[in-house]
Amino acid sequence: MYIHREGYKISAVAIAVAIAVIAVLVYFVEEWNWFWTVLVAVIVLLAGTIVRFFRIPSRDLVRNPNQIISSADGTVVVVEQVYEPEVLKSLCIQISTFMSPNNVHVNRYPISGKVTYTNYHTGKYLIAKHPKSSSLNERTTICIETDNGQKVVVRQIAGALARRIVCYAKEGEYVQQGAELGFIKFGSRVDLFIPLESQVHAEIEDKVKGGLSVLATL
Repeated sequence: MYIHREGYKISAVAIAVAIAVIAVLVYFVEEWNWFWTVLVAVIVLLAGTIVRFFRIPSRDLVRNPNQIISSADGTVVVVEQVYEPEVLKSLCIQISTFMSPNNVHVNRYPISGKVTYTNYHTGKYLIAKHPKSSSLNERTTICIETDNGQKVVVRQIAGALARRIVCYAKEGEYVQQGAELGFIKFGSRVDLFIPLESQVHAEIEDKVKGGLSVLATL
């Protein structure tokens, strides 16, 4: 396990502030009691929680050209047939994963292929489980075309807490399944739009892990 580069600065600041506050308390508080002890424990817990947001566990990533792997850790909240108007402009299957603040926050490519489209949209910050968050919230859309010409769309969506989406995808580059696509700070949601003829393995309320859980087979 290691700390993701997106968390280096904020983790360092959190630790530094915690150390500074505790040092001030130790210097000025003459008589310690349960209140000061609990306060120090809360400060340490808050700093540890912030650092934990950016953890990246070691994983043996799944790589299979015929399988669509989860792009995020979290809970599956949508599995349905929809019309995707931005890129595919056709009926497809949507699989959405809700990322709570407790989940790992890195996003991964669900399939290998060429990035043919990326687009960032400004928007609202509705609760990520809200059905309209996919089209109204701040979001980034990425389309990957496989060697067989099939297209999979990934949409990173900001939520009520997540106010920063980081996307590493660049149009024209070839990406590997399981590689880092981006990062959503403090949890949110990732939508996948996959070919209609895909065999879906995911069900609503499934707990999935990015780079490991097989959501569907092309």
